[in-house]
Parts: sequence; C-alpha cells; structure tokens
Amino acid sequence: AWRCRPDLKDNRCRADLDATVIAASGRMTVEKYVPAKDPKIDCFFVYPTVSKDPGWQSDLVPDKMEWDDVRVQFARFGKVCRQFAPMYRQGTLTALRASAGGPAPVGERPAPGIGGYSDVLDAWIWYLAHENQGRGVVLIGHSQGGAMIARLMAQEVDGKPIQKQLVSALILGAAVMVPPGKDVGGTFKAIPLCHAEDQVGCVITYASFRDRVPPPPTSRFGRARDGLVAGCTNPAGLTGGRGTPESYFMTRGFLNGSGGDAPIDWTRPVRPIATPFVKTPGLISTQCVSEGDFSYLAVHVNPNPGGRRTDELGGQILRHTGV
Repeated sequence: AWRCRPDLKDNRCRADLDATVIAASGRMTVEKYVPAKDPKIDCFFVYPTVSKDPGWQSDLVPDKMEWDDVRVQFARFGKVCRQFAPMYRQGTLTALRASAGGPAPVGERPAPGIGGYSDVLDAWIWYLAHENQGRGVVLIGHSQGGAMIARLMAQEVDGKPIQKQLVSALILGAAVMVPPGKDVGGTFKAIPLCHAEDQVGCVITYASFRDRVPPPPTSRFGRARDGLVAGCTNPAGLTGGRGTPESYFMTRGFLNGSGGDAPIDWTRPVRPIATPFVKTPGLISTQCVSEGDFSYLAVHVNPNPGGRRTDELGGQILRHTGV
C-alpha cells in the first residue's frame, strides 16, 4: 500500500505544485514546478498524524487526509529524488484527541506490534529488496512519522551496512536526542547531526515554534530528558545562526485544518492567486534556540511595514479541547 512510488499509475506525488512567488513589494510571478527527469537518489517518507478514521488505528485505504499531506509535505522533493511514501496503520487523530476530551475511538485498541512501526518496517524492507539497488536515500518523517523514521534508523540503519547509502535524514517534530554539546551518542550511535550543506550521512531535526510563542513548560516537543537534549539543526543555516528558508505555503487553508479557519490574505490589497501554493522570499527566518530544558527552531516573521505582501503567517497548530 503506497501513496507514492515511481511505477504507480495513481502516484500522489505527481501533483500540481506550481507556486506564485510574492515579493515583499507585492509583485507576483509564477514558478512552474518541474520534477527531476532522472534523479540519482531516492526519498522515503513517513507522514505525520493525519488520519481521521474513527478507530485507534487508521486503515490502509487512503483518503483526502493522506493525499493532502503527501502533496503538501513530500511531493516537492520530486525535484531531487525518486519518491516512496508507504501507507501505514497509524495512531489516528481520533485517538490523539480523545485524551483532550474528544470522543473515544471505536473498537478495541490494537495489540502491540499490529500496524504502526511494523508496517513502516515492512515497506522499508520491500524498498531495499526491490528498488534501492545501491542508490543513496534520504529518509524523511514528520511528527508520528518522524518517530517511526527515528526508530527505523536506530534499528535498521545506524551502524549497519546500509548506513553508507544514507544521504541524509529529516526527522521533524520528533526528537533526536544527543548528549549536551554533542552531535551523536543519544538516539543514534554513529549518525551525527548535520552542520554543513555538503555533509552527507547526517540528520536534520527540529521542533518549530513561533519566536513570540516559545514552548510552554508542559510541551512534549524539544524537551531535554534523561541527561540528553533534543537536537536542533536549522535547515536554512546548518552552520549555525539565523537563516532564511525558501518557504512555500498553501495558498488557501491549512493542512488538516490544524491552523484554524482564518485564511491568510497574502497581498495588500487582496489579489487573486491561481496557483495552489505561494512562495514568499524573505518572509520568515529561523534560528535554533536553547532555553532551559528546551531546544527548538524559532520561526520569526519579518515585518514588512508599508509593503504589499502580508507580514503575518498562519498555520501554527491550534488544538482546542476535544477538537
């Protein structure tokens, strides 16, 4: 069960990814998305918690939630790699929200070892046996998917022969733990954090927060534990300090509605935008921050007084009790 694989007729990574580039002045141009014709490396992606299936675990039948996620978070990697995105029986949003006062999931909780990581492992083993053929690979996961990739790498890649084919890993919204001041020795014994754009075999990882809303004391993300700290690598500045990402956003709405129901007006005054994505050069900057028990990627929105492009940003996760 795959959402993206090069031979699929219904390959969900083949999507309209054209973007309207909006300069700070408000000038708009269209950037056409062009996938790589013969990419030399592969990307293997495990998606975050997106399923609204009613039970504790999702089924293996994809719907809008899984399709939207791969379009927003993974399809654009087709500029550099062949793409593989398996389905897996993940813990659902329904189960996650039950702990915040939402309705209880239907049915019994699955026994340990059913679905979840075992599905991801099966997909990885199949990929290695049928598709890899010695190619370099980038492993990518976000949130629940990031935890799956971290576990997969710790058990199946770290210190194993396949490690030599690891181009890099992106583990986002899930912790990669390291000893204070070190790049390796916690979650992974032989795979370090990335510190240069031309470095291979390393990990990019972070949990992001708006700089004006740092992690609260109760946050599970970016928190130190057991004498280890959460790794933070700034993808827009791997050598350290502040960086300016090449940022793309959905033109309308937010993935799974997690950012609320207030749409962003990208221009002032509002102008029609025909592409599904916008690209906003210079709108945001990012920097890794360590404060107390937390290490995280602080996202700063650069003000644009008098400009014709927005200086606000939506999409931060808003989760009300029971929603």
